[in-house]
Amino acid sequence: MYPPLPLFVKSWVFIRGVPAMKFLPPEGPLEVAFAGRSNVGKSSLINALVGHKGLARTSNTPGRTQELNYFVPDGYTGEEGNLPPMALVDMPGYGYAQAPKEHVDAWTKLVFDYLRGRATLKRVYVLIDSRHGIKKNDDEVLSLLDKAAVSYQIVLTKTDKIKEAGVPRLISETLEKIRKRPAAFPEVIATSSEKGKGLDELRHAIAETVGYGG
Repeated sequence: MYPPLPLFVKSWVFIRGVPAMKFLPPEGPLEVAFAGRSNVGKSSLINALVGHKGLARTSNTPGRTQELNYFVPDGYTGEEGNLPPMALVDMPGYGYAQAPKEHVDAWTKLVFDYLRGRATLKRVYVLIDSRHGIKKNDDEVLSLLDKAAVSYQIVLTKTDKIKEAGVPRLISETLEKIRKRPAAFPEVIATSSEKGKGLDELRHAIAETVGYGG
């Protein structure tokens, strides 16, 4: 059992969509980002984490899929001395089968520039669909993170869609696949947004990452 974290009980708000680096908010609160294939359940997981069903849009809304979307706890002005304790960043989904090459190239440039140039980014949580495991384009993103030297942790999603007995084996297999990757955090978190499994573990991992104790 994990004690409740007031940070995740508060209301959270969307503050900005970032289509290019020049639109990034000023560096202030520490950031954790979420990456994953376009159908991995990223929006659902973010919404479940903060208890706000409509925060991250779960549909492929035109104009937002290629942006870095910023969320912070409500009640902070954002001015110096009243900054939120942290920000969640929803990175644009990857792996669209029909995505034009220029979209993929723009995604890669935006994401790599952000990863390489954002001093306040503490960790990226890479979401992997538990029904499929790490696929080729997931591997490519992990290599991108290794190249940018950004700490990342694997989060398995939709574990309610596979047999419960298969989850520990999947965790072990995933750990083995990332064992030699230099920027990979050596723990895997298994979650189900629908059933609420693993969410407290993930909340506490995030809080520990940003040094939030209350």
